[in-house]
Parts: sequence; C-alpha cells; structure tokens
Amino acid sequence: MAEQRTRVVVTGIGPITPVGIGVDAFWEGLTSGRNGVGPIQRFDPSDLPVKLAGEVHGFDPTDHLEVKEARHTDRSVQLAVSAAHLAHEDAGKPEIGGERTGVVVSSGVGGIETLLKQHSVLLERGPGRVSPFMVPGLMANASAGHVAMHFGLTGPNMCIVTACAAGAHGVGEGYRLIREGLADVVLAGSTEAAIVPLCVAAFAQMQALTRNPDPETASRPFDADRDGFVLSEGACMLVLESEEHARSRSARIYAELAGYGASADAYHITQPEPSGTGAAIAIRLALRDADAQPGDIGYINAHGTSTQLNDAAETAAIRSILGDAAHDVPVSSTKSMTGHMVGAAGAVEAAACALVVSEGVLPPTIHYETPDPACDLDCVPNEARKADVGLALSNSFGFGGQNAVLAFRPEGAR
Repeated sequence: MAEQRTRVVVTGIGPITPVGIGVDAFWEGLTSGRNGVGPIQRFDPSDLPVKLAGEVHGFDPTDHLEVKEARHTDRSVQLAVSAAHLAHEDAGKPEIGGERTGVVVSSGVGGIETLLKQHSVLLERGPGRVSPFMVPGLMANASAGHVAMHFGLTGPNMCIVTACAAGAHGVGEGYRLIREGLADVVLAGSTEAAIVPLCVAAFAQMQALTRNPDPETASRPFDADRDGFVLSEGACMLVLESEEHARSRSARIYAELAGYGASADAYHITQPEPSGTGAAIAIRLALRDADAQPGDIGYINAHGTSTQLNDAAETAAIRSILGDAAHDVPVSSTKSMTGHMVGAAGAVEAAACALVVSEGVLPPTIHYETPDPACDLDCVPNEARKADVGLALSNSFGFGGQNAVLAFRPEGAR
C-alpha cells in the first residue's frame, strides 16, 4: 500500500484457556502439546451423549474482581475481565484511560449460564425471585462494559457477535480503531463460557460434537478419523497499540498486527461453503491489507475445528490461495489442544500467532495420526517445530458464514 498508515502492534497478551492461564503457561501448553480436553466437571453430564469438554481449571475470578462483582456477573464476564487484567499486566501496566483507549470484547453467546440459572428460578420460585442482575448478566456486551469500568476507558466500546469468528472480528475491529485514528490503545479480544447442559445437548443434536469418549483422541483436526469438535471455554484479551504509542513508552512488542480480512460465505447458516470461496476471500483481503503476497505466508493457525466439513473447506480455501505451495506452508490447529472455545477461539488463536512470530516456534496439531487426502497439508503433526515466520495468518470461520482472518508479522519486519 502506498499511503502512510498507522501500524498496530501487540504489546500484551492475557489468555485464560484449558491449556494454561497467563501467557507463559498458555505458550508452554501449546508448544508442549498439552491436551486441555477432559471429562466435564462443572456439572453431571451422565444424561448427555457427550461427556468431554475443554474446561478452564484453576481460575479464580476474585483474583481480579471484587467478591460482590464476581457474585453478580456471568462466568463469561469474569473470564473477560480477568483476561484484560492479565493482558494489561503483561504489557507492563501502561497508563490507560479516557477516550483514546477503546475496548472490543466479542462473544458467541454471551451470558448463557446466567440465563439458564434465572430461567430455573422463574420456573421453580416464580417471577418475583428472578434476579435484577439477569439482564446485565446475560447480554453479550456486558464484558466490554465491565472491562471499560475496570480501567476507566471512555473510548470506543463494542461487542462483535459472529459465532466462532467473533474473537478474530473483535481483534480485527480493535485494530481498525487504531488504524483509523480513533484510539491509541485498544483492549481487544473475546470470551465464552458455554459449557452448560443445554449448549452441549444442542451442539450434540446438530451432530457437531465428537462422541469420542477418549480425551486423548477426541479433538483431532485434519485427521481422517475426526468426527466433531470439543466444546470449550475461555477468554483472551490483547493490548493493541499504535506503534508510535508503544515506542513512546518503550514497550515490549510481540508482533505487528498487519492485516485483517472479513467476508461471508452467503451459503448456509451452519455449514461452510465446500469450495472455501468465502474463506479465501477473507485470506486475500488480509494479505492485501498487510501489503503481502501468498508467498509471504510462513504459517497458518487454522480454524481447524475437527469437523469433516470445516476442515475440508478450509483446506480448499488454503489451496486456492497457495496453489502448489500449499503443501509447503505449515498449517496447525491449536484446537487439537484447547478444544473449540467458540466466540473466544479467534482471540486465543490470534495470541498464538503473535507468539509464533515472536518466539519462532510452531504449535503442533496433536492427535494427528491418519492423514486425510481431503486435508493434505503440513499439519505440524504432534510435535512443535522451530521456524522463522515472516507472516502468520489466523483463520476464524463462524456459523452464519462469517469469516475473519488476521495477519501478523515480526515487529520491524518491513
């Protein structure tokens, strides 16, 4: 691109995931191939056809929220606020506040746990006992509001709700706020806490979840024997800054967020378009925004849900972009370790890409045993790999046909 543009960099990462809480534990979990999938412990799943999930263990919301606030907020809000604090701490606790700092916290379903609890109260105890905290607890934008209140941020504040693409859209829209001069700093990311009986039952009825009872082989993206995704929970927030702002405070920079592309399949409410055309459009837009070419791609963090249709369509999209070089570009799915965090997935995977270009290590696709000819890519099987990556893409595709792709490069690479 010829015009002068504001560069956007990642200076803080705050992940709360099934493989680790905090950037160090998260990255060690990904690069060691840690499996975050296990038996559901948050409730008794004995009546459900699926009994595995990717739960976050060891999370205490009162580490960052007052006890009263934690009592009246949904788990999705607790995860988001805590992730924002972790990201702020990781960024060196920069002074932020006022109208030049924005917030984007996306979610796929918002406070579903709060909704279900209060519905039970209505049925069992009557309308007079329904909590006045139900509405602010269930609304998807509650997390963005709470994050703003915690830090005193009066800049742009929004929530993007695009199912499994929400996290990437959240990071991408935060990037746009800085690019367009509307903010100097944005806390951007996503959250999801949908491991509840109703969601497990509904996804299972859609034939979207794996029925595999073995946690060690349940989430197997791109493997020929894959049969569905594992529902997970978590959150991740990134501190995005203009390069000028980050340098003015001598911040540690993980990576430049260099490009963002968004598109729609306009095909089916839950199934991806088989040829991957919509996904390919988003990849091309992200490359164009980054002033990059397909040959610059050194790594792709795939959406890679472990469903037959999604993995095949994503492979087709990647092939359409890379042509004969598709087999030479490493493509891994960290969902093989984390499971699928739905709305939170894209922000978690954006964090993984920023760390890839910063640390020079590719997370593996674990549980990859039987190659699928329909997904014939270099999936970085089972073990992490060292690599210098000049451009990394993070793919996210959601129900509704929404697609989002983020492009990261090493800071100062151009």
